[in-house]
Amino acid sequence: MGFLDGLLGGRAAEFDSGSAASNAIELTKRHHQVSLTKQGAATGNLRVNLTWRMRTSDFGGATRQSLLRHPFRALKPPEVMGHSQSMVNVDLDLGCMYELADGTKGVVQPLGGFLGDVNAPPYVKLSGDDRFGSGSGETMYVNLDHRDDIRRLLVFVYIYDQTPAFDRTHAVVTLYPSNGPRIEIGLDERQPQARSCAVVMIENLKGELTVRREVKFVYGFQSELDRLYGWGLQWGRGYKNADR
Repeated sequence: MGFLDGLLGGRAAEFDSGSAASNAIELTKRHHQVSLTKQGAATGNLRVNLTWRMRTSDFGGATRQSLLRHPFRALKPPEVMGHSQSMVNVDLDLGCMYELADGTKGVVQPLGGFLGDVNAPPYVKLSGDDRFGSGSGETMYVNLDHRDDIRRLLVFVYIYDQTPAFDRTHAVVTLYPSNGPRIEIGLDERQPQARSCAVVMIENLKGELTVRREVKFVYGFQSELDRLYGWGLQWGRGYKNADR
Protein backbone atom coordinates (compact mmCIF):
# COMPACT_ATOMS: atom_id res chain seq x y z
CA MET A 1 0.00 0.00 0.00
CA GLY A 2 1.39 3.39 -0.99
CA PHE A 3 1.59 6.49 1.17
CA LEU A 4 -1.44 8.18 -0.42
CA ASP A 5 -3.49 4.98 -0.57
CA GLY A 6 -2.91 4.52 3.13
CA LEU A 7 -4.13 8.03 3.93
CA LEU A 8 -7.18 7.94 1.67
CA GLY A 9 -8.10 4.35 2.44
CA GLY A 10 -7.71 4.88 6.17
CA ARG A 11 -10.02 7.88 6.16
CA ALA A 12 -12.63 6.00 4.12
CA ALA A 13 -12.51 3.06 6.52
CA GLU A 14 -12.92 5.38 9.48
CA PHE A 15 -15.96 7.01 7.86
CA ASP A 16 -17.60 3.70 6.92
CA SER A 17 -17.21 2.18 10.36
CA GLY A 18 -19.15 4.97 12.08
CA SER A 19 -22.59 3.30 12.00
CA ALA A 20 -21.30 -0.19 12.76
CA ALA A 21 -20.69 0.45 16.43
CA SER A 22 -22.19 -1.97 18.92
CA ASN A 23 -25.28 -1.40 21.04
CA ALA A 24 -27.23 0.29 18.25
CA ILE A 25 -30.41 -0.48 16.33
CA GLU A 26 -30.42 0.70 12.72
CA LEU A 27 -33.85 1.29 11.24
CA THR A 28 -33.98 0.34 7.56
CA LYS A 29 -36.69 -0.17 4.93
CA ARG A 30 -36.88 -3.82 5.93
CA HIS A 31 -36.62 -3.34 9.70
CA HIS A 32 -38.37 -0.03 10.07
CA GLN A 33 -39.97 -0.02 13.54
CA VAL A 34 -39.05 -0.56 17.17
CA SER A 35 -41.09 -0.39 20.37
CA LEU A 36 -39.65 1.75 23.15
CA THR A 37 -42.25 0.35 25.52
CA LYS A 38 -41.21 -3.28 24.93
CA GLN A 39 -37.57 -2.29 25.46
CA GLY A 40 -38.39 -0.59 28.76
CA ALA A 41 -37.24 2.72 27.28
CA ALA A 42 -40.47 4.74 27.32
CA THR A 43 -39.51 6.95 30.27
CA GLY A 44 -37.09 9.77 30.95
CA ASN A 45 -35.68 12.10 28.31
CA LEU A 46 -35.32 10.76 24.79
CA ARG A 47 -32.42 12.57 23.11
CA VAL A 48 -32.71 13.04 19.33
CA ASN A 49 -29.49 14.07 17.61
CA LEU A 50 -28.78 15.17 14.02
CA THR A 51 -25.24 15.10 12.66
CA TRP A 52 -23.98 15.45 9.12
CA ARG A 53 -20.86 15.86 7.03
CA MET A 54 -19.86 15.89 3.40
CA ARG A 55 -19.91 12.50 1.70
CA THR A 56 -16.45 10.98 1.27
CA SER A 57 -17.21 10.43 -2.43
CA ASP A 58 -17.04 14.21 -2.85
CA PHE A 59 -13.38 14.02 -1.92
CA GLY A 60 -12.72 11.48 -4.66
CA GLY A 61 -12.56 11.83 -8.42
CA ALA A 62 -10.92 15.11 -9.40
CA THR A 63 -9.89 15.76 -5.80
CA ARG A 64 -8.10 12.40 -5.62
CA GLN A 65 -6.30 13.20 -8.86
CA SER A 66 -5.33 16.56 -7.41
CA LEU A 67 -3.88 14.82 -4.35
CA LEU A 68 -1.88 12.51 -6.55
CA ARG A 69 -0.33 15.56 -8.21
CA HIS A 70 0.11 17.40 -4.89
CA PRO A 71 0.78 14.72 -2.21
CA PHE A 72 1.14 17.10 0.74
CA ARG A 73 -2.46 18.26 0.37
CA ALA A 74 -3.38 14.91 1.90
CA LEU A 75 -1.87 16.13 5.17
CA LYS A 76 -4.50 18.83 5.53
CA PRO A 77 -7.20 18.04 8.11
CA PRO A 78 -10.63 17.06 6.66
CA GLU A 79 -12.27 20.37 7.59
CA VAL A 80 -9.61 22.28 5.62
CA MET A 81 -10.00 20.03 2.61
CA GLY A 82 -13.76 20.35 2.94
CA HIS A 83 -13.58 24.09 2.44
CA SER A 84 -12.43 23.48 -1.13
CA GLN A 85 -15.85 21.98 -1.89
CA SER A 86 -18.63 24.15 -3.26
CA MET A 87 -21.19 22.87 -0.74
CA VAL A 88 -19.24 23.25 2.49
CA ASN A 89 -21.79 25.58 4.13
CA VAL A 90 -24.69 23.14 4.08
CA ASP A 91 -27.07 24.05 6.90
CA LEU A 92 -29.34 21.18 7.90
CA ASP A 93 -31.91 21.85 10.60
CA LEU A 94 -33.70 19.46 12.94
CA GLY A 95 -37.40 19.94 13.62
CA CYS A 96 -40.44 18.18 14.99
CA MET A 97 -44.17 18.46 14.34
CA TYR A 98 -46.14 17.41 17.37
CA GLU A 99 -49.71 16.39 18.10
CA LEU A 100 -50.67 16.03 21.74
CA ALA A 101 -53.37 13.82 23.24
CA ASP A 102 -55.67 16.83 23.71
CA GLY A 103 -55.47 17.68 20.00
CA THR A 104 -52.93 20.49 20.29
CA LYS A 105 -50.63 20.67 17.26
CA GLY A 106 -47.51 22.67 16.51
CA VAL A 107 -43.86 22.60 15.52
CA VAL A 108 -40.49 22.79 17.24
CA GLN A 109 -37.74 24.17 14.98
CA PRO A 110 -35.03 26.87 14.79
CA LEU A 111 -36.97 28.97 12.27
CA GLY A 112 -39.27 31.36 14.09
CA GLY A 113 -37.65 30.54 17.42
CA PHE A 114 -40.09 27.69 18.17
CA LEU A 115 -37.71 25.90 20.54
CA GLY A 116 -40.35 24.17 22.66
CA ASP A 117 -40.27 23.14 26.31
CA VAL A 118 -39.27 19.81 27.84
CA ASN A 119 -41.16 20.20 31.13
CA ALA A 120 -44.39 21.69 29.74
CA PRO A 121 -46.37 21.18 26.54
CA PRO A 122 -45.27 20.13 23.96
CA TYR A 123 -42.67 18.25 26.09
CA VAL A 124 -40.21 18.64 23.22
CA LYS A 125 -37.22 20.99 23.42
CA LEU A 126 -34.67 21.92 20.75
CA SER A 127 -31.23 22.73 22.11
CA GLY A 128 -29.18 24.97 19.86
CA ASP A 129 -28.78 25.34 16.12
CA ASP A 130 -25.70 23.88 14.43
CA ARG A 131 -24.97 25.79 11.23
CA PHE A 132 -22.04 23.72 9.96
CA GLY A 133 -22.46 20.09 10.99
CA SER A 134 -20.08 20.05 13.95
CA GLY A 135 -19.35 16.94 15.96
CA SER A 136 -22.19 17.56 18.41
CA GLY A 137 -24.77 18.42 15.74
CA GLU A 138 -28.28 19.50 16.71
CA THR A 139 -30.11 17.96 19.64
CA MET A 140 -33.75 17.72 20.64
CA TYR A 141 -35.15 16.31 23.88
CA VAL A 142 -38.50 14.56 24.33
CA ASN A 143 -39.84 14.08 27.87
CA LEU A 144 -41.26 10.56 27.77
CA ASP A 145 -42.44 10.82 31.36
CA HIS A 146 -45.30 12.70 29.68
CA ARG A 147 -45.79 10.05 26.97
CA ASP A 148 -49.50 9.81 27.79
CA ASP A 149 -49.80 13.47 26.75
CA ILE A 150 -48.19 12.79 23.38
CA ARG A 151 -50.09 11.34 20.42
CA ARG A 152 -47.44 11.55 17.68
CA LEU A 153 -44.18 13.31 16.86
CA LEU A 154 -42.76 13.65 13.35
CA VAL A 155 -39.03 14.33 13.44
CA PHE A 156 -37.84 15.97 10.23
CA VAL A 157 -34.76 17.57 8.69
CA TYR A 158 -34.73 20.46 6.25
CA ILE A 159 -32.17 22.58 4.44
CA TYR A 160 -32.27 26.22 5.48
CA ASP A 161 -30.17 27.75 2.71
CA GLN A 162 -31.25 28.03 -0.91
CA THR A 163 -29.32 25.07 -2.34
CA PRO A 164 -30.58 21.46 -2.07
CA ALA A 165 -27.74 19.28 -0.82
CA PHE A 166 -29.05 16.01 0.57
CA ASP A 167 -27.08 14.20 -2.15
CA ARG A 168 -23.84 15.82 -0.98
CA THR A 169 -24.15 15.17 2.76
CA HIS A 170 -24.14 12.11 4.95
CA ALA A 171 -26.73 12.83 7.63
CA VAL A 172 -27.72 10.59 10.53
CA VAL A 173 -30.49 11.04 13.07
CA THR A 174 -29.83 9.10 16.26
CA LEU A 175 -32.28 8.52 19.11
CA TYR A 176 -30.83 7.92 22.57
CA PRO A 177 -33.47 6.44 24.93
CA SER A 178 -32.99 6.57 28.68
CA ASN A 179 -32.54 2.79 28.59
CA GLY A 180 -31.35 0.32 25.97
CA PRO A 181 -29.55 0.73 22.65
CA ARG A 182 -29.56 3.89 20.58
CA ILE A 183 -31.61 3.98 17.37
CA GLU A 184 -30.02 5.20 14.13
CA ILE A 185 -31.69 6.39 10.92
CA GLY A 186 -29.39 7.26 8.04
CA LEU A 187 -30.47 9.73 5.34
CA ASP A 188 -28.41 7.94 2.74
CA GLU A 189 -30.68 8.08 -0.29
CA ARG A 190 -29.51 10.29 -3.15
CA GLN A 191 -32.14 13.02 -3.50
CA PRO A 192 -30.35 15.97 -5.17
CA GLN A 193 -33.38 18.28 -5.40
CA ALA A 194 -35.04 17.51 -2.06
CA ARG A 195 -35.19 20.26 0.57
CA SER A 196 -36.89 18.41 3.43
CA CYS A 197 -37.10 14.89 4.79
CA ALA A 198 -39.52 13.25 7.20
CA VAL A 199 -37.14 11.04 9.18
CA VAL A 200 -38.99 9.21 11.94
CA MET A 201 -42.44 9.03 13.52
CA ILE A 202 -42.74 8.54 17.27
CA GLU A 203 -46.28 7.43 18.05
CA ASN A 204 -48.29 6.49 21.11
CA LEU A 205 -50.56 3.65 19.97
CA LYS A 206 -52.86 2.35 22.70
CA GLY A 207 -50.24 2.97 25.34
CA GLU A 208 -47.33 1.56 23.34
CA LEU A 209 -44.65 4.03 22.25
CA THR A 210 -43.21 3.10 18.88
CA VAL A 211 -40.48 4.57 16.67
CA ARG A 212 -41.02 4.12 12.91
CA ARG A 213 -38.58 4.98 10.14
CA GLU A 214 -40.06 7.26 7.48
CA VAL A 215 -37.18 8.79 5.41
CA LYS A 216 -39.50 10.47 2.93
CA PHE A 217 -37.90 13.29 0.93
CA VAL A 218 -39.93 16.17 -0.49
CA TYR A 219 -38.96 19.02 -2.80
CA GLY A 220 -40.63 21.68 -0.67
CA PHE A 221 -40.34 22.67 2.95
CA GLN A 222 -42.29 22.03 6.16
CA SER A 223 -45.67 22.82 4.63
CA GLU A 224 -45.23 19.99 2.14
CA LEU A 225 -44.36 17.57 4.94
CA ASP A 226 -47.46 18.84 6.73
CA ARG A 227 -49.66 18.01 3.74
CA LEU A 228 -48.03 14.60 3.38
CA TYR A 229 -48.90 13.65 6.97
CA GLY A 230 -52.10 15.66 7.38
CA TRP A 231 -50.97 17.87 10.25
CA GLY A 232 -53.04 20.91 9.27
CA LEU A 233 -50.78 23.72 10.50
CA GLN A 234 -50.58 27.22 9.01
CA TRP A 235 -47.15 28.04 7.61
CA GLY A 236 -45.44 31.33 6.78
CA ARG A 237 -41.98 32.41 5.76
CA GLY A 238 -39.50 32.17 8.63
CA TYR A 239 -36.00 33.47 9.32
CA LYS A 240 -33.19 32.65 11.70
CA ASN A 241 -31.76 35.22 14.04
CA ALA A 242 -28.46 36.53 12.70
CA ASP A 243 -26.65 35.95 15.99
CA ARG A 244 -27.58 32.29 16.27
